[in-house]
Amino acid sequence: MDRGIKKHIKEDEIVTGFQKMLVWAGAHRDEVRLTAGIVVLLAAVAGGLAWYTSQRRHVASVAFADAFEILQAPVTADLPAGADQPTGLSFPTSEEKYQKAAAAFEGIERRYASLPVGQRARYFGALARIELGDSATAETVLKDMAARREAGALEPALARLALAELYRRVGKLDQAIDAYQQFAGDAAVPLPRDYALMGLGTAQEEAAKPADARATYERLLQEFPASVYAPEARRRAEFLGSASAT
Repeated sequence: MDRGIKKHIKEDEIVTGFQKMLVWAGAHRDEVRLTAGIVVLLAAVAGGLAWYTSQRRHVASVAFADAFEILQAPVTADLPAGADQPTGLSFPTSEEKYQKAAAAFEGIERRYASLPVGQRARYFGALARIELGDSATAETVLKDMAARREAGALEPALARLALAELYRRVGKLDQAIDAYQQFAGDAAVPLPRDYALMGLGTAQEEAAKPADARATYERLLQEFPASVYAPEARRRAEFLGSASAT
């Protein structure tokens, strides 16, 4: 068939199809209007949700930055005699500072629990509770966070370390050692494991297990020779080695 004739037939098919659409639309005018209205409404809702989500994330980030500023603020009672008074945010006592920080982070967690910033706030709120001596509340929060097993998630890994630190801090050395060992042996954690090994060695020393502590420090030196903890680990391993020889 001639190419020009084929083209003409094709154009006729397109025109005919378009005409059929117009005829159908004319016969179903109310349906077309309703469908168009739904499409416009859905587009408006989607745009509104995107704007709302963006604004919510922004407000949450600002609130988190404000709470973190409280956590980092200096305590005037801890300043050396004669030191200049801080010009920015400060607190007269550590207790007041950490109470404010805990309240701020926990407020963010309640309002933005579904956002990543809500989980970060929950973690820092637990740290503030530790500083206030409220180890029971901090332990409950950290254990719940640490139980989450999300590949690459930072907060559960941080919670596992903080929980080990909390156990060591309150004298639950067997639990601290177990928590550090689990963390140090987990190659999937998204954090350097040298810190956990250093904590493990320290907890083992405090638990009067010098041989275990020395082995842990030597493991740190072998696995992480460039670690910032390597000099201290070497010093502790050498000390424990010389102590065992006497």
